[in-house]
Amino acid sequence: MTTLHLDIENASAIADKDLPSEDELKLWASACLAPKHMMSTQASTPSENPNLSIRIVDEDESQTLNNQYRHKDAPTNVLSFPCDLPPEVELDLLGDLVICAQVVAREALAQGKSVRAHWAHMVIHGCLHLLGFDHIKDEAAEEMEALETTILTALDFPPPYER
Repeated sequence: MTTLHLDIENASAIADKDLPSEDELKLWASACLAPKHMMSTQASTPSENPNLSIRIVDEDESQTLNNQYRHKDAPTNVLSFPCDLPPEVELDLLGDLVICAQVVAREALAQGKSVRAHWAHMVIHGCLHLLGFDHIKDEAAEEMEALETTILTALDFPPPYER
């Protein structure tokens, strides 16, 4: 059984009371680590006790990081930074997620979703990236989107993608 250790930092101007709780973030991230989701050719197997860091930021920091790491000069909803330690370093680090609270709220409104549902989607989407999933090629995107939909609907959220 996988036990996720979660470190959360709210570096945004959004009050903690207006953000998902630690329990919600942990539930959503942990849902990605279920062994049944690791049958994909894209996925890497997480350790028994992975550590995940989630930093909640404002648009300025999101834009700076998105520009620095993806060469896109705009804030974005979630950035994933997988941990890539040498084999001799025995730490169970899954990686880091950086989530922009304002972008998530704005996208939820534009997409007609609840903010909570969109937060869950962004955490799951980011965690799947940390596990090796991507959406660069159509086939990989279809697999990742199907898995996101499976996980989110199992958590009683509506499917995240319009079909």
